[in-house]
Amino acid sequence: MKIFLDGKFVDERNAKVSVFDHGLLYGDGVFEGIRAYNGRVFKLAEHIDRLFYSAKAILLKLPMSRANFIKATTETCRRNNLRDGYIRLVVTRGAGTLGLNPFKCKAPSVFIIADKIQLYPKEFYERGLDLITVPTVRNLHSALNPAIKSLNYLNNILAKIEAINGGCEEAVMLNSEGFVAECTGDNLFVVKGGQLFTPPLFAGALYGITRQVVMELARNSGLTVSESNLTRYDLFNADECFLTGTGAEVIAAVKIDGRVIGGGHPGSVTKKLISQYRALTQSSGEPIYS
Repeated sequence: MKIFLDGKFVDERNAKVSVFDHGLLYGDGVFEGIRAYNGRVFKLAEHIDRLFYSAKAILLKLPMSRANFIKATTETCRRNNLRDGYIRLVVTRGAGTLGLNPFKCKAPSVFIIADKIQLYPKEFYERGLDLITVPTVRNLHSALNPAIKSLNYLNNILAKIEAINGGCEEAVMLNSEGFVAECTGDNLFVVKGGQLFTPPLFAGALYGITRQVVMELARNSGLTVSESNLTRYDLFNADECFLTGTGAEVIAAVKIDGRVIGGGHPGSVTKKLISQYRALTQSSGEPIYS
């Protein structure tokens, strides 16, 4: 496997960062998870834009232009003969001192990995996920804004541990006010009375690329889409529930905290959106091989 590392392509075994890198020492950096389908990188420009927004929020000056990030990403796919897979684009603060001061880091480090991914087993897409609400609360906006896709994912990891310990693959995370924020790695939607609802960004949800695509697909299909504060009660009494994310794509949730959602199987709205999303991923994106 070839890894893009600070402007060069190196073998996987030679892809190394310094032990003094603040991305390693302190989780100081940003990243994007991106998908490739059928020889195209899906929503690449949107992912690069979000990378720049996250970097700006933490005062990290990116060492490459948007155009060069796009070029490096597609070239990494080509070097690995990738047509369908997952791309992880990471920018760290770079090597510095053992102190917190980020301004002592000489230069940011960039690496890009292009490989395969399977987040959930195939049968979960057919029957849906069981979810559990966990006690770990989503990060406060005033502490570490969830809109920043940073390398510090300990908040999500703690919630993921609680989900696994509870016998579930994924967890529902609430914010400090008790409203639904998102899952550990995915945005959350519910269908109720023929309408689609999802937590607003200010509730602690990440600005999901897949989330936005699904909202557009739903509106184009004639569904009313609302960004509204949701409680666990709203989840329990939904007609349908599903999650969205770059890795997960679109996947139904059929049970939450022991309560069966709807008929206990992926609903018609969810199935339609899954079909539309998959069709879109196969026909659009930045060409890898031109």
